[in-house]
Amino acid sequence: MTRRSSSGQTPGARLEAELRAAIARGDLRAGDVVPTTAALAATHGVNPNTVSKVISRLKDAGILTGPAGGRTRVRVQPRQVTRSNDRYHEEKARVLLPTAERASYGVAEADTGQLVRELHEDIYHYEVVSGPADVREILGIAEDDRVLKRTYTRRHAAGAGVSMSISYLPYDLVSQNPDLLEARREPWPGGTMHQLYTVGVELGRIDDHISASMPTAEEQAQFDIPTGVPILRIRKISYDIDGRAVEVADIPLSAERTELIYRTPLERW
Repeated sequence: MTRRSSSGQTPGARLEAELRAAIARGDLRAGDVVPTTAALAATHGVNPNTVSKVISRLKDAGILTGPAGGRTRVRVQPRQVTRSNDRYHEEKARVLLPTAERASYGVAEADTGQLVRELHEDIYHYEVVSGPADVREILGIAEDDRVLKRTYTRRHAAGAGVSMSISYLPYDLVSQNPDLLEARREPWPGGTMHQLYTVGVELGRIDDHISASMPTAEEQAQFDIPTGVPILRIRKISYDIDGRAVEVADIPLSAERTELIYRTPLERW
């Protein structure tokens, strides 16, 4: 028989309410380690199995986080990401602006409204590689041709999950401007469109191919995604005005915190 308190709550429901209240009051703050199962059981006078079930429910709800068998923490809540295809029009419009104006607005601002300088972590990794076969096929380059692979990793706060994107550009194209091969020059004012502009490329079209799948165990830990939440996988392909693919980017986003907005202007009859 399940025991209930004088308020009619089961021990599990009471413990869950008390943990939620402690987080709301700030007694347990984002990033704090939650007491062990044994400690919670003793403090709240409940069975350890009940504690485990409550912790699992709060993890599924995105309130707590941590690997099974490891330490549980209060989850640093992710920032909402809103991606609209309007962003591409705005990015192209900024290409010809002065450097200071280009530098005032970028991907972080467009997606989350957060300034780049406010990010807890902003890491850029560049490497010249042969590239995946599917990327080479899209870019129309040979097997022995190389690509510039750029991995962007950002964290909005200490202890938060990361956001990430991986971009591939034909090495023969971007190497025309040696500055484009230097990660230390990031964040680049005006982003990729301006980088391509410096080697004579004007973008004429961007296609976003969107699919969804469950995260790998590594992705779930890296992005700090609750159990059961899928990843939206955006493959962004940028074409120049002659229809040549000049960039392929893979952008994984947690479905829990992502809104995609697509506006399609319709010509009048």
